[in-house]
Amino acid sequence: MSQSRCALLVLNTRADQARDAASGVVADLQAAGFLVRIASDDAQEWGTHTPDGIEIVPANELAANNCEVVVVLGGDGTILRAAERARASRVPILSVNLGHVGFLAEAESEDVHAVTHAIVNRRWHVEERMALDIRAIDGDRELLHTWALNEMSLEKAAGAHMIDVLVSVDGRPLSRWGCDGVVASTPTGSTAYAFSAGGPVMWPEVEAMLIVPLSAHALFARPLVVGPSSEIVFATAHGSSCLLSADSRRTCEIPGGSRVEIRRNSASVKLARLVNAPFTDRLVAKFALPVDGWRV
Repeated sequence: MSQSRCALLVLNTRADQARDAASGVVADLQAAGFLVRIASDDAQEWGTHTPDGIEIVPANELAANNCEVVVVLGGDGTILRAAERARASRVPILSVNLGHVGFLAEAESEDVHAVTHAIVNRRWHVEERMALDIRAIDGDRELLHTWALNEMSLEKAAGAHMIDVLVSVDGRPLSRWGCDGVVASTPTGSTAYAFSAGGPVMWPEVEAMLIVPLSAHALFARPLVVGPSSEIVFATAHGSSCLLSADSRRTCEIPGGSRVEIRRNSASVKLARLVNAPFTDRLVAKFALPVDGWRV
């Protein structure tokens, strides 16, 4: 059978469950005529147990070129790594949760064969998720230009005192915070770091960005929701060196006196969905929210 269809496989190679599931996924897809591709870093960690017939490609943002889907076996961290491979090629990500919460995942471990069946029969729809565009600037020097699906955090260095950050929106100063840090989040990231810091949950179809201060010493230190076309700027005071992190994947040391500019990214991330389940149901299931009453 000719191999005219292609899928990129991204997995948590350190988890036995993910490696075992991956072998089954590869076998199912190859039997259906797929060329299964894996990035070189995953192949190296998988080692001699890597199934035969897999194409190994460089571990970069072009790894998913000409693929119709990226199959993810792991938790949310593995999904964020897969997004680095898939976003530039505009390839949808279909993920099976083999981690803990797995909020971004579409299926659970017992659904692996159903997932491969859906891929073979092209039975999924695509959900577009907003991303952030992030630029860190020190004077005239660009320190970092990156993106994030979940969030960008700016935090004090380990063992350091709190940092001094001036928050501006659309070119206008909003508030100066003495804080441990500040988070800028997408609706997708509102259930991640921003949520643990006291931010609100935003439904994914909401087009907005979220600002959440971390342990700020200020009367006005509340989570803020701004429009999708706004520009957010975090300007650090001299002496307030800190660490920038995008999705806990891409990091950069930020010296005092720098600024970080956050906008909506022109490129979204595509998630493949098997069922058109309401976000409310997903929220209740993932967080085990009580809906039947608290009295017993």
